Amino acid sequence: MSSSSATITSINEEILSLQNRIKELKVSKQDASAEVNSMKALKEQLKSLTKDQASDGPVASNFTLKTPKGTIDHKPEAALLRKKIFSTLEGIFLKHDASTIDTPVFELKEILAGKYGEDSKLIYDLSDQGGELCSLRYDLTVPFARYVAMNGITSMKRYHIGKVYRRDQPVMTKGRMREFYQCDIDIAGTCDPMVYDSEILKILCEALTALDIGQYTVKINHRKILDGIFQLAGVPADKTRSISSAVDKLDKLPWADVKKEMTVEKGLDENVADKIGQYVGLKGPGYDVLEKLKSDSELMGIPLAKQGIDDMEILFRYLKVYKVLDKMSFDMSLARGLDYYTGIIYEAIHESSAPPSKSTNPSVPPSSELSTKTGTKPTKPSKSKSKSGSEAVVNEDGIDESTVGVGSIAAGGRYDNLVGMFAESAGKKMNEQVPCVGVSVGVERVYSIMEMRRKQTQEKVRGKETEVFVLGLGGIELEKRMEVATMLWDNGIKTSFSPKVNPKPPAQWKQADDDAIPYVLILAPKEFAEGKVRIKAQTGRENTIEGEDKNGVEVKLEEVVEYLKERLVDHRI
Repeated sequence: MSSSSATITSINEEILSLQNRIKELKVSKQDASAEVNSMKALKEQLKSLTKDQASDGPVASNFTLKTPKGTIDHKPEAALLRKKIFSTLEGIFLKHDASTIDTPVFELKEILAGKYGEDSKLIYDLSDQGGELCSLRYDLTVPFARYVAMNGITSMKRYHIGKVYRRDQPVMTKGRMREFYQCDIDIAGTCDPMVYDSEILKILCEALTALDIGQYTVKINHRKILDGIFQLAGVPADKTRSISSAVDKLDKLPWADVKKEMTVEKGLDENVADKIGQYVGLKGPGYDVLEKLKSDSELMGIPLAKQGIDDMEILFRYLKVYKVLDKMSFDMSLARGLDYYTGIIYEAIHESSAPPSKSTNPSVPPSSELSTKTGTKPTKPSKSKSKSGSEAVVNEDGIDESTVGVGSIAAGGRYDNLVGMFAESAGKKMNEQVPCVGVSVGVERVYSIMEMRRKQTQEKVRGKETEVFVLGLGGIELEKRMEVATMLWDNGIKTSFSPKVNPKPPAQWKQADDDAIPYVLILAPKEFAEGKVRIKAQTGRENTIEGEDKNGVEVKLEEVVEYLKERLVDHRI
């Protein structure tokens, strides 16, 4: 260690000692001014030394060892559960004839600019790195549209699993982060009305059901109906998107607050806002809301709204065939703030989507409860306790997590103009419009729900996919365990064994238990010499294979691979 580094270490130790001394003096209500002045002087000296060494290479200095705000390290258990989520979704996407692509995590800033409405402020801009201004991708949809336009594609069904970035206020335990995964499936290309839209919603319902997160509901609306309502109410064309963004907050704010945003903050006439309020509180089963809209002669007289209502009628017919109509709630307050949507829009909610103080019932309300109320009553936030009565959790950003839900767990819609806009701006001629529709599943939010459910059931989580532990008894040689492990590895079976030459049996059993390895393959000198081993179910020692005794099932060595493969099907991700 250099003399300057030693000095820095020494000063840090002195500062720590003074800090402890100052605490003692303050507790005993004695004067600590001399010690405080000494500590300030040492800190100035430390600052000077650190600055002097900056040009000489790395130096030992004090810093906070943490991940950046809104990001997290995924430990093995969390990474394995995410892998299971990805695998489940990918299997469903592939079943529906999709292919996958990958795009850069950053795009040219001009590609992302102006595509996200008010959320554009959440885009992470990067510094100029050689003449190009770039930003981290906000979602996977805009990069997909850019890819389609660049390559002149007119028809494609693609899925993409990747990280996206948002400069949002994070709430870590609720899956609200600045870096997170999305799993998207989109269909680009022309089709008869609502054919692709209905399939995307079918895929979404298959995905959420397969993830086994519990009851969920897909809220659905149509941008043309919403824009038709704005036309009917008299919203100026240049305020349509900003008013739409205000309406989208009705799941979080009472109507009085949303109306105030429209009128006071965004300058909308109060009578216009009241007219909007007559419609945006309407929600319920698809056909019930549809009939109510169709019976409104004023609204049906707006061509744009009628187009949207006609689309929804076709959509509900197809969703009934796909057996997912019961999962849909036609919700006129759903607006989706992103600027690129042109047709149907939707988002999936779960009982964890809303904060505990406004618990969401995700089921579709029955016909008898068809809602026409606008907004919700304001709730008084608890100052110190959550709904359950326990102390509220305030995270590192000062947010009371007892007042925050995970939000929507999936969202999407139709965007018919995005590809054409990219092609036009790049001067590329496309012979036909390339309309698109898609959905994005928020992996972190799904993960946080699965974690909450796991903690409630106290289910043990694995950090490895190891399937078999080769355990030696009676001084069986390490080479024999290696030989059996090699046989299993060569046949695609995930296997482990103790690295010790002569491990004690209790330590081996403990390793298998700690890693929750489903099966233990036991090598004993006499049985192994006869070409036999014993296989025991070992996810908890009380588990047994059908027909086995407490020592496991005896299996011939040449039959081990086939025997294990038959029994490992249920354990594989």
